[in-house]
Amino acid sequence: MNLDLLTAVTIFVLSVLVGFEVISKVPATLHTPLMSGANSIHGIVLIGAMLVTSLADEPLEYALAFVAVAFGAMNVVGGYVVTDRMLHMFRARPTPGGAKGGAAK
Repeated sequence: MNLDLLTAVTIFVLSVLVGFEVISKVPATLHTPLMSGANSIHGIVLIGAMLVTSLADEPLEYALAFVAVAFGAMNVVGGYVVTDRMLHMFRARPTPGGAKGGAAK
């Protein structure tokens, strides 16, 4: 194992631990907005995967790049779907009979 790989594995393990600690401290009411925002930011990973794909030369590299692009795209789309679902939860529901609801003045 060379030093570059050891450094990359160390950074990955530390980022997993920090991410777990940060997510576990977030209140349940803020979980959905945090996750949807984080998934939308995951588009950066998608761009990185596309850049890596442009440098691929061998079939294994193409396969790994394809998997990275596919998973990155699924995460971005999932982030937008979760955000849309969350925003639907805050919309006013129609009342029976078409009467508009609202706060009393």
